[in-house]
Amino acid sequence: MLQYIKPAPFRIKNHPQLDERWVQDRIAEDPTILGLGDLILKDKERSQPRAGRLDLLLQHAEESKRYEVEVQLGATDESHIIRCIEYWDIERKRYPQYDHTAVLVAEDITSRFLNVVSLLSGTVPLVAIQMNAFMVEGRVALTFTTVIDVLPLGLVEEDEEQLEVTDRGYWEQRGTKATVGMADHVLDLARAFDSSLELKYNKFYIGFTRDGRANNFTVLRPQKHALRLELKLERSDGLEVKLEEAGIDDIDYNTRHGRYRIRLKKGGVRQHAELLTELLRDSFEHFNG
Repeated sequence: MLQYIKPAPFRIKNHPQLDERWVQDRIAEDPTILGLGDLILKDKERSQPRAGRLDLLLQHAEESKRYEVEVQLGATDESHIIRCIEYWDIERKRYPQYDHTAVLVAEDITSRFLNVVSLLSGTVPLVAIQMNAFMVEGRVALTFTTVIDVLPLGLVEEDEEQLEVTDRGYWEQRGTKATVGMADHVLDLARAFDSSLELKYNKFYIGFTRDGRANNFTVLRPQKHALRLELKLERSDGLEVKLEEAGIDDIDYNTRHGRYRIRLKKGGVRQHAELLTELLRDSFEHFNG
C-alpha cells in the first residue's frame, strides 16, 4: 500500500551545505526539469564581455532556440532582473540565428517584481520560474513552476482586421511591379488545389483570402529584386535538403511564427513551379488542418 509522506519545504539560501552552484549543477544535469521542453546544456558560467558570467546557457534539442538562465537564491531583486536581461541581450546579438529567451529562476518571485517582470515580458521574451525545495526522508527535491511565460506573439491572421488594407497599385508604386507579378504566379500555383483563393493587398504584406476571409497559410512580401514567401510549415531537415538541391538556398526558419522564409529572385516562381506548388499545398493543409 502506498504511504503518504509530507515533504518539508525549506530555503536553499538558508541551508548550510547547499548553494546557488548546487542548483546550477542540478539544472545542468537535466535541463528538462525547468519545464521548458527538451533542452540540453550548451554552457555553464559563460563569460560575458564586460558583464560577468551567465549561469546557464541552454539550447533546444531540435529547434533553433536558446535560453539564457539566471539562478537566484532567495527573493528576486533589481540587479538580478537587469543581469538576466543584459545577458539575454548580449547572447541574442552575438548569435542572431537563434531565438533567445531570458529565464529568471528564483526561490521567491515577490509580488513587486512579479509586476515588473510581467511588464517586461511584453517586450522581452522573459520567463520567470519559481523554484521550491523540499526535504523528503533526508533527500532534497526541487520543483520548478513557471509563473510568467513568454507573451505569445499574435499570428498574422489574428491581426488582419487591424491592418491597413491597400491595393495592387500601392505595391507597384514601391518599385516592385515585377515582383508583384511574381505574386500573381504564386496565386496561380495555389489555385491548382483551391480555386477560391485570392490575393489581399495589405500595407506590410500580400496575403491570401479564401471565400472572402483571410487565410494566410502563406504570406508574400515583394521586394525590389525578389519575392519572399513565408510558408506556415513544421521544420523539416528533409524539406531543407530538397530546397537546396533545387537551387533554393536563400531560406531560413522563423521558429517563433513557425514559418519558412524563402527568397526567390525574378523568374524563380516559374523555375520552381512544381516544388512551390507542393510547398503551398502542404502549407495550406498544415494551416487549415
